[in-house]
Amino acid sequence: MDHQSEFIDNPVDIENSKPSKSKFLFHLGLFGFLLFAIGCNYGLWTRSYKSTEKIAVPESTTTSPKYN
Repeated sequence: MDHQSEFIDNPVDIENSKPSKSKFLFHLGLFGFLLFAIGCNYGLWTRSYKSTEKIAVPESTTTSPKYN
């Protein structure tokens, strides 16, 4: 009983070529990192503080203070 495996040439299979696999994993990691960074920045932007009132600042605490 001779069991011979048949070799099928598949150029899309990344397991056949180490440079191809490395390049694929690099781009996958880069895409994932960029997606994460964009998602974090979008989350911070949508939840940013938006002032609804004008806050009165005492004149004695400004850059050029005015004392009475």
